Amino acid sequence: MTRGTMEMRFSAGVTPAGNGLTLRGLAVPYDKPAQIGNFSERFTAHALRSACDGQDILALQDHDAAKLLGRTRSGTLQLEDRADGLHFALDLPDTERGRDVYAMAKRGDLGGVSIGFSDAVDEWHGRETRIIHGARLHEISIISSHPAYAETFVEPRSRPLGDIYQAERYRNRVLTMLRL
Repeated sequence: MTRGTMEMRFSAGVTPAGNGLTLRGLAVPYDKPAQIGNFSERFTAHALRSACDGQDILALQDHDAAKLLGRTRSGTLQLEDRADGLHFALDLPDTERGRDVYAMAKRGDLGGVSIGFSDAVDEWHGRETRIIHGARLHEISIISSHPAYAETFVEPRSRPLGDIYQAERYRNRVLTMLRL
């Protein structure tokens, strides 16, 4: 790819959650291939770790900058890099757009999550397989269309945003202890 060229990928999984109008989900699954046109692509584990390091990432509806839903700079979008992918929690605005997006997520009508990125550090295996080791994330988008990456989840929540990740960590610790 040409350096600086914005690329977009789709990933299913928007989850209503939290205090008021909150969505959570998986923006990018790691180590899961997706068919992008005539080639297969996958992000390696922690390929988007830098997205969690203080840069301002936008949350949009359908990649439309005029349809801003949140951003990391204001704290309304939170990103967490985990072993299985880049997770997000998005506190939607209490606007018509925010309420509509939340209602559609709650009903399961949304197609998923897409990302916009550039400056991919990648390797190609022939012309058929692209492996992305790192990239600069610009935005995640809540979308209505079909995702390229289908390995995500949809699950309603009603806890405040800060409690979501804490509860998941507790659940994972309990599951780990049960396996021992």
